[in-house]
Order: sequence, then C-alpha cells, then structure tokens
Amino acid sequence: MNAPEPRFQVNQLAPDPAVRFDRDFAGQYVLYAHRLAARGYVQAAVGNMVMRAPHPDYPEGVCYVKCQGVSLEEMGIDDVVITDVPFGRILHGDRATTVGHQMNREMLRLRPDINCVIHLHHDETIAYLAAGVEEFRPVGLTFSYLMQKPVHFLPAHINVEEDVAPIKTFIQDTNCILMKRHGITVLGRTVSECYGRVNILAAEVKRNILAEQLAAIRGTTVDRISKAEMEEMYRHGDAVMYPEVKK
Repeated sequence: MNAPEPRFQVNQLAPDPAVRFDRDFAGQYVLYAHRLAARGYVQAAVGNMVMRAPHPDYPEGVCYVKCQGVSLEEMGIDDVVITDVPFGRILHGDRATTVGHQMNREMLRLRPDINCVIHLHHDETIAYLAAGVEEFRPVGLTFSYLMQKPVHFLPAHINVEEDVAPIKTFIQDTNCILMKRHGITVLGRTVSECYGRVNILAAEVKRNILAEQLAAIRGTTVDRISKAEMEEMYRHGDAVMYPEVKK
C-alpha cells in the first residue's frame, strides 16, 4: 500500500464540524490509558495509544489519541484529540500529537483490520533485549493464542517513529514489535484485545526472565514452546480465545 501524498502537514489544524467528539469513546481511551499506567507500564510522557473510530467522511476512520506534553497516567478526557489517519491533521482539538503518532497512524493505514495501537517504553522488555535476546519464544501457552502472529524485532538503529517507511515491510505479519533500546508496539482489533496483548507480552517477558534465572541456578535449560507449536497456536487463536456460542 503506497504512502499518501503529503498534501497536508502533520499537526495542521483542520477542524471539521462533521467530526463529532464522542465522549464515551474518548472515555474508553482514558480508561485504558489509566489501566496501562496502573500496571506500571508508563514512564513520564513517552509512549502513546491510538484508537480508530469509523467515520462516513473518512474511509480509513479517525484517530483518538493523547496530545503531546501529558502522560497516559495523568491525562484526562480533555487531553484527547482527533486526527485523520493518512496525514495527521487535527480534526478536533487544538494541541499537537507526539512524533510517535506518525508510526501509529501508518500502522492503522496499512492494517485496516486493526483499530488500536499501543506503544510503551516497557522496562523489562528493554532490559531483556539489551541482554542480547534476538528470538522470543514463550514458556506459557496463552501468549501465542492471544498474539496470533509472530513477534517482529526491530534493531536499535531503525526508528519507525521518525521514519515510517520500513513499517510496510513487516506490519502485515505481526501484531507485536519489539524495539531494541526503545520498547514495544502492540496491535489489536479492539482496545480490549490490544490491552490484553500488552499484558500477555509483559507477563511472558517476566516469565522468560524468571525461567532463565531459575534455570541458571539449577543448571538446567528453559523449556520453551517450540516454533511449530507456536504456529499451530497462531492459527487457532480466535477459536481458543473467542469461542462462539453454539446454537
């Protein structure tokens, strides 16, 4: 999917009366922002979340997102602005978005099946990657069922917040990006699914660290899920995580 022509500037004020601010939808944003903070995932004003809402005048929907200068932990409903997806124009509100919103918007643009992106500077993941981890295999069953696609690793020299061009080369094949020295970016079809994927990633990183520490003490090796088992779990994720009611 080709990038849109830059006909407008990022953070250009372009109020659109047709874009109504849905306070209930924005309230969901604040609810999950505070849940992320309550779990200890938020540091200062870095990291962000975007939720896509449908709109008849915008084929790719519109973005509800935190403005710059306030953290997910301390933000309120009045700190939510609305942008378009392809250009980052401010359709509602009068404050700019963060540089990371460029990455979030590009992921939404390239993945019409995804409606939420969460990006965090997660302490344990940054530390784990700094220890030289280049392959992520879980020790617990739930990770692959919920994530449903392989993790993608980004080396430290690639910053897709500043240059979104590389995103198109990997975004179709993952719902979770591990960014060395940077943090995590997780995608979901809903904010609830995205939040759940963040939680299972954080839990699995912690499990790996604990398993490696205990294995080192005991002189054993960590018993991780095999790649073949993970692939099977990806394929059956929806059936396991979201079973349908039988009629």
